[in-house]
Amino acid sequence: MPFDYQPYVDVVDGYITDRPGAVVVAFLLATALFGVGLGGISTTAGTQQFAQDLPAQEALDEVNAKFTPTFAADTGSTQLIQRGGNVLSRPALLRMLELQERLVDRPGLRVESTSSAARIVARQLEPGAESLPAQRRAVEGATDAELRRAVRAADETNPRFSELVSSDYNRESASASATVGVVTHELPAGISGGAGQGGSSPLTPIQEEVAAVADAGGGDITVFGAGIISAEFSAVIGDTLAIVVPAAVLLIALFLSVAYRDPIDLLLGVVALGMALVWTFGFMGLAGIPFSQVLITVPPLLLAVGIDFGIHAVNRYREERAAGRGVGESMTATTDQVLVAFFIVAGTTVIGFGANLASELPPIREFGAVAAVGILFTFAVFGVFLPAAKVLLDRARDRYPIPAFGTTPLGAGESVLGRFQRAGGRIAKTAPLLVVVALLVVSGAAAGYAAGVDTSFDDEDFLPPSDRPDYYDALPEPFAPGDYRVAATLEFLETNFETGQSDTVTVYVEGPMERASALESLDRAGRDPPAAVVADDRQAEATSIVTVIRDHAARNPEFGRLVDRNDRDGDGIPDRNLPDVYDALFDSPAGDRAAQYMTENRRSTRVVYTVKADASQTAVADAARTLADDQRFEATATGQTVVFEAVSSVILRSALISLAIALAGAALFLLVAYRLLLGRASLGVANVVPILVTVCLVAASMRLLGLSFNAFTATLLAITIGLGIDYSVHITHRFADEYVENGVELYEAVDRTVAGTGGALTGSMLTTVFGIGVLVLSLFPAIGQFGLLTALSVFYAYLASLFVLPSVLVLWARVTAGENVETAFDRGI
Repeated sequence: MPFDYQPYVDVVDGYITDRPGAVVVAFLLATALFGVGLGGISTTAGTQQFAQDLPAQEALDEVNAKFTPTFAADTGSTQLIQRGGNVLSRPALLRMLELQERLVDRPGLRVESTSSAARIVARQLEPGAESLPAQRRAVEGATDAELRRAVRAADETNPRFSELVSSDYNRESASASATVGVVTHELPAGISGGAGQGGSSPLTPIQEEVAAVADAGGGDITVFGAGIISAEFSAVIGDTLAIVVPAAVLLIALFLSVAYRDPIDLLLGVVALGMALVWTFGFMGLAGIPFSQVLITVPPLLLAVGIDFGIHAVNRYREERAAGRGVGESMTATTDQVLVAFFIVAGTTVIGFGANLASELPPIREFGAVAAVGILFTFAVFGVFLPAAKVLLDRARDRYPIPAFGTTPLGAGESVLGRFQRAGGRIAKTAPLLVVVALLVVSGAAAGYAAGVDTSFDDEDFLPPSDRPDYYDALPEPFAPGDYRVAATLEFLETNFETGQSDTVTVYVEGPMERASALESLDRAGRDPPAAVVADDRQAEATSIVTVIRDHAARNPEFGRLVDRNDRDGDGIPDRNLPDVYDALFDSPAGDRAAQYMTENRRSTRVVYTVKADASQTAVADAARTLADDQRFEATATGQTVVFEAVSSVILRSALISLAIALAGAALFLLVAYRLLLGRASLGVANVVPILVTVCLVAASMRLLGLSFNAFTATLLAITIGLGIDYSVHITHRFADEYVENGVELYEAVDRTVAGTGGALTGSMLTTVFGIGVLVLSLFPAIGQFGLLTALSVFYAYLASLFVLPSVLVLWARVTAGENVETAFDRGI
């Protein structure tokens, strides 16, 4: 026996039709309470939030903590990127030295040290010039020939010089087109050394002041660093919302005006949408959930579901009013039908969105929680508040001369839209089984094709592209976005400098490094490296404590003799008396550099391998793990590329797990819901068929468009189920209401369903597709992809519900009526 839910619906009906004013006031008071939470919303941005708790990230944190000279937790660095015809000319060298001198003289910048190619060249000119003023005077007093000799000598004697000048350095002319100066700041609060970038940084105000000082002296030096990146990560959220939200509001208002065709009904719908958003964001503030880039997708999704609920409620109510019923009677009939449908939609959508709680990535879990709670709020607002407000409005129209505009249901009669919507019913009457079989075959092929979808995770997903469309520049204030340079700067550094974080991986080694064979084993692990690693004569290009020892031995004859005495096989690597070698090295001028690769207790070291710039993220990470496995001691592969590849793997795993949970959970919920509400559990199976078709088509579209699973699209398949079931539930429930509950003849029930509910689906689809589609205007490329794919998923779900589901329901009706499949096939074809 079905569960008798009607008494509960009658209670809600009573409040809506008998006490609508009290309902409206109660919801407005709740909105005011949630509004208090809006002030508590904080923001977080960047990629670092995705890497929490990953083993590769934990290893990177340990590397950053232990190798203190470069990776000290209480220091941070600013890069001064200088560009020009020849940055090694006298004016350019002086420009860098003068800027660094001005920065040192500002106490608020907390400058601990500075380095640059200009300083290295100055010390070649005057070895005793240690201060910036002295070095500036040395450059000013040198002849052109002396400067060129000093530049060449700097390149020959100081390995740091080549790291600071661009790869187009010409030794003969002593020239280069770019150089990087480094300013190290003392940070009392510390700065994270994790992979990726965070949304806030103690370096941000420091680097903004450095940029102001640099700009005051001319535009040839660009300031870059973690603070600049973090500031851009945060600012782009606001700029994206400033572009996307007005565009979404404009398009939604346009399509809602067509769907409602009544400005007052439109106003009620917009108020309800705003109320659902205030409740959701107020909940975030009260719960302490920060607003991140991933959560930018929540408002459009809630708007999509809210628009759907609003149009269905008003359209269904207008059907009853068009039949000559009064306000209260019409709304009671409406809520009797739509409240149950809304409940089923809300339940399946919450399951679809909430499936993301299974993700290992904290931002995706937060997305799942916020979106699921937001759907429950949307159900309450559109299931109770909107009908009550509509009752108040129409009763006021009966008493006062308030004009009424469009009052007919959308897609009614023999309009073009009406005939289009009825096509699914005609197909269901003619050849339902053929349609379903054909769609299942197509879906299977699409699923197989979609198996090749890639995964990706990178800083660039969270940054405006370096070459953004011109229409951004045409936007007036306050919609015009800022001038974003981080992506272009990153590309410039990767293209013009041989060393860079993106082209290296780190192997963190833990073991007794004073053992005689320790250094030999470090070097041996780099022989015959994987193809993604840069190699010379089958030896990996790497920087390690071995590199430091060899470099210092080449520059310091006394230390070189010490190494030779303890190098039994003559390969330049000492293999006995290592404690003595380490003591001499750390006591020398090279000690600071040695501390970057080995800890003071000689129990941990790191090896930094250079990898090919064109190697894939997966190939680089696999190569790093192979190099770690080849180490004699315990070793862990880490570095930004390795961490990001680990996040990519988690993203794919999260997408598949969320999809499985969403499908299984939604199917189970529908089976139980239709069993309890209608005594027909098998209707739940019919309800799921269009969703399977939609998921397969969306996944195949991702591959066809060259898009990948990333931090945003990882949620997409579960969201497709959540949104897509919305459409199929409305069709299924309306059909069940007509065919099962009211006993309408099968094909008449299908026709009524697609004609009545189909109109609301069309209005909802158009509004949702364009409302969510405006995310393509986002400054984040990944969010733009998310908007495009979500809009496609809604469109596919609409087509499947309107043109596939009627055939499925006809077959369901025939089979459950006692006919076998063969008979159904004969009658269907």
